[in-house]
Amino acid sequence: MSEKTLTRMDLSDAIVRNVGLSRNESAEMVETVLDHISDSLVAGDQVKISSFGTFSIRDKSARVGRNPKTGEEVPISPRRVLTFRPSHLLKERVAAGNKS
Repeated sequence: MSEKTLTRMDLSDAIVRNVGLSRNESAEMVETVLDHISDSLVAGDQVKISSFGTFSIRDKSARVGRNPKTGEEVPISPRRVLTFRPSHLLKERVAAGNKS
């Protein structure tokens, strides 16, 4: 498995190569897109990127958990969690990459 991590700079460089914007403009574009996605999720909206997937927020209620080592019951507070559901096209593309 690859140890490579895709960073904001990598996205910005891809925009420079493929679109031809300056480095500053492409970095600003990446920041603007990520800020818009983040703001929408904080507001509780769902973010759907066609042919990629859907990001959404889920509210988890309070519950009682158990410490696996001691067996002691521990209260788990309610919280909001971010979920991602990949599109079928992304799933197929990732699966095809695993075959090589």
